Amino acid sequence: MTRMIERWFPSAEVSANSDKGWGSGNSEISLFMWFAKRPTAQAKAATICSLLPWPDDPEERTRLQNLVREAMKGRYAAWGELQTEITKANPEEATTLDPFSGRGMIPLEAARLGVRAFAVDYSPVAVLASHLLTSAAFRDWSEEPEFPFGDSRDHLLMSRTDRLLGDIESLFAEIQTRHAEAMSDFYPRHKGSLPWGYLWSVTIPCQECGHRFPLIGSYELMPARGDREAMSFHIEADRASGKWEAVVTPGKATRTPSLTNAVAAGKKIAGKSAICVFCNHVHPLAVHRRQLQEGHGLDALVLAADIGPKGQKTFRRPTDAEREAAAEAERALVAEAAFSPFLPAVPDEGIAPGNNNIIGPSIYGAKTYGDLMVDRQTLSYVRLARVINEVGEELAAGGLSAEYVRALTGYATAVVVKKLRRSTRGARFQSKGGAQVGDLFVNEGSITFSHDFFEAGIGHGPGTWKSIADNVLAACRNLFSDLRGKPASVQRGSATTLAFPPRTFAAVVTDPPYDQMIAYADASDLFYAWVKRCLYGTWPELVVTTDPHGCQDKSQEIIVKRVRGEAPDEHRTREHYDTLITEAFTQMRQVVRDDGVVTIVFGHGEPEVWQRLLHSIERAGLVMTGSWPANTESGGQQGKANIETTLTMACRPAPTGRPPGRKGAVEAEIKAEIKQRYPDWERWGLAPADMLMAAAGPAMEVVGRYSEILDAKGESVDIYTFLPLARAAVQEAMAVEIDHQPLETFDARTRFALWWITLYNRQVRAKSELRWQALAATLELAAIRDLVPDGDGGVRFIASRDFKSKISGESAVIDIAFALAAASEEGLQAMGEVLAAAEHTADDTFLWSAIQFLADRLPDNDPDSVRFTRVLRNRPGVIGAAEAAVAANRYENPQLELIEDSQLRPS
Repeated sequence: MTRMIERWFPSAEVSANSDKGWGSGNSEISLFMWFAKRPTAQAKAATICSLLPWPDDPEERTRLQNLVREAMKGRYAAWGELQTEITKANPEEATTLDPFSGRGMIPLEAARLGVRAFAVDYSPVAVLASHLLTSAAFRDWSEEPEFPFGDSRDHLLMSRTDRLLGDIESLFAEIQTRHAEAMSDFYPRHKGSLPWGYLWSVTIPCQECGHRFPLIGSYELMPARGDREAMSFHIEADRASGKWEAVVTPGKATRTPSLTNAVAAGKKIAGKSAICVFCNHVHPLAVHRRQLQEGHGLDALVLAADIGPKGQKTFRRPTDAEREAAAEAERALVAEAAFSPFLPAVPDEGIAPGNNNIIGPSIYGAKTYGDLMVDRQTLSYVRLARVINEVGEELAAGGLSAEYVRALTGYATAVVVKKLRRSTRGARFQSKGGAQVGDLFVNEGSITFSHDFFEAGIGHGPGTWKSIADNVLAACRNLFSDLRGKPASVQRGSATTLAFPPRTFAAVVTDPPYDQMIAYADASDLFYAWVKRCLYGTWPELVVTTDPHGCQDKSQEIIVKRVRGEAPDEHRTREHYDTLITEAFTQMRQVVRDDGVVTIVFGHGEPEVWQRLLHSIERAGLVMTGSWPANTESGGQQGKANIETTLTMACRPAPTGRPPGRKGAVEAEIKAEIKQRYPDWERWGLAPADMLMAAAGPAMEVVGRYSEILDAKGESVDIYTFLPLARAAVQEAMAVEIDHQPLETFDARTRFALWWITLYNRQVRAKSELRWQALAATLELAAIRDLVPDGDGGVRFIASRDFKSKISGESAVIDIAFALAAASEEGLQAMGEVLAAAEHTADDTFLWSAIQFLADRLPDNDPDSVRFTRVLRNRPGVIGAAEAAVAANRYENPQLELIEDSQLRPS
């Protein structure tokens, strides 16, 4: 049975719904901190299309396509009809597997459809996240006993989701109360109220005067808004006593902060320099970084922040009682008992060597994940973890099932994990948006470090337990609303050793790690250190690890690790990735049914990465049979790669007994297959750029018909060779005409340029797309690099004013056209000289067709559109000026070989 995803996918609907609304996944990611969210619109479409058939009857195809389009209108749109069709198409039972489940976005959509879904992930943190999202929420807990604490409720009158939501709300409130009591001695009240929090700074001793001073990157506290005046502060220092203090003042900051860009001898010093507030001595980045690495940094309270009755934020100097409370927390932390013989109170899990680019604080001397907070923050988290364990024990003693206690303490730990994002030395104070606590993940996969940072207290306000818990509760209310489906089965494991019998699943739908984009385990080890402490009593399996640093095991993690610094034992190389991803694909092939598909969502711009991926798919015994693009990332950052478009690819186990093929014949088959599918792509509304990506599916399907492909010499051909060919075949199938001239009749350089304008016009594209287009045009990158230079974070087609090329009789049509456009600013004589130098006939069809195309295709407000139009309007004059230029050249240089008059005059 051909599956729908092998012939059609709702690319337009996925793209339209991936940025906001039900299909964005924004509600789902609010539940738990994890990386690289998969939009629910894409997850839903991939799951549905992998389970539905592609009927032979055209009318039945259209009916199912319309059903899927209807399903893309909401979270549960067309729910009943979809279930009926999926059940009918899968009489053995519709079952799905995601062996790289992450937070569980793909299994969630299968669970919502009522499909029996299985989720596997290697990271214990991801397993917890996936369990809360895809499993616990779908269970019926209505028969569970009441809590032994909090207000009693009539559970018989509550729905299953209302029961869970109500219990989560009660649990969060109980934890907040107990945690506040446990930390009350260390957060004294000010004028009867608990402060919102405190601004801290690392201090270092000045190398010139010896006084210790704070490193602060900004003195702004609140911007002006409406009638409210701006607020700032600065540091007043007394060199005689060696003391400093923060002074809050109205208005914008007027003084330079102590951590800033400095200038010496008229030149800017690289990086932020620390400037002593006592003597103005400049400590370059390398100097103050080394001081922190050598342990000379000390934390100091800078300011306290309060929130008034009407929500207004104010700032002041900390009181003596507040300073003493912070010091007392430091002493109390030392006395905290271990959670178990193998789990000390303060995290001693080590930051692995070579992780400076992932764990920023390690650049400044942090050795363990217990070094990432000020002591009072660490004490607060230690006691918060104890509270979660205590309430878990009480719930179990009260008769609640072990599974329900695991779920409830898991949701509590979700708050802890989200709170960690705003509770380390990377959580900077942010003045924008009304004063907030910054996120330690400025770049999605890397934890930042800041010399000055904000510590949220135990009351109310951004970054506090109450604020984060309310956020998680809001996510639960949204997710539990009108909840339908069945719980997924979530387990920890490796995609390379799937514990399922052969031919178990109707579809494997997965979103594997993308090469070196995100180091999932390294980036989440901070969470893991505290998850272990919060759940060691209810999730004891999460505590077990073979990692030598006590963090998450990484021996089988399938990524390419970017290393910064020394990491002699780093095994996550490209060879490691390629080997293990092949093993994972092999496992997927074995567990999918004979009539099922392996659907892979993948996004990467680099041709080299795609080459390696295709080789892995081929080595695993899979054949790609469909490939569908969707704009699902909104240009968002994923690690260091800026990705907008991802492909949803359908694969099948390669047929047995395949014959070898010949390169020429395979190329012809690919062109014929793409030509056959092109009318459908056009009818379905795929843009030309999307067709280029969709062409990978039929190309690889054709390649997969053969055991190997041989060239004329009998040597094996790399299957990757056929991807650029598939892109070129789309161009051929489109039969693009340039003012009635077939595109393929132009010279290669001009053909490339006009095709690029057809696809992207003046849009900025990733550099990788330029490489793809060069490959498809069989041109060296250097041959067209000047046409599409760097610009605005990518590449953009050049403007005529920036085009530099000497025109001669050997020049390509596109070069002459751009030279004419540039010369149009100077008048007819300049344009005539260009045409004369080009030695083209006055009625050169290709030249004037290209100019007409560029004038029509470029945006109306584009200066080049105006220039090309000017050239066209003055065509007779340009020809006349060219004739005059030739005549003048003949008169001045009678010995030169001259252009005949007939070459310039229209025939």
